[in-house]
Amino acid sequence: MAALGSPLRTWRGLLRELRYLNAATGRPYRHTAAYRYLVKAFRAHRVTSEKLCRARHELHFQAATYLCLLRSIREHVALHQEFHGKGERSAEESAGLVGLKLPQQPGGKGWEP
Repeated sequence: MAALGSPLRTWRGLLRELRYLNAATGRPYRHTAAYRYLVKAFRAHRVTSEKLCRARHELHFQAATYLCLLRSIREHVALHQEFHGKGERSAEESAGLVGLKLPQQPGGKGWEP
């Protein structure tokens, strides 16, 4: 994480991740404890008339770190669901994955020796 960007962009990113997390429950994200905590923390550390507000920079760095964590977890879960193995496959399915076909049994429907 080389550059932090603006605090507003980080704030919007965190809210977006909260919406993704609460989409499964169907509950609005504004009624969660995480949302209330974020609002409280960002309001407590907003820019004042001070020249150097170290606490604001620390909060922004922490928020950007949590945003990176939440985004990475969401993307990991999506990749895991897409590419996770589905168990044992038959020989026909395995051949079909690589674009091959198994040879047919002679005699049509079934071949008895």
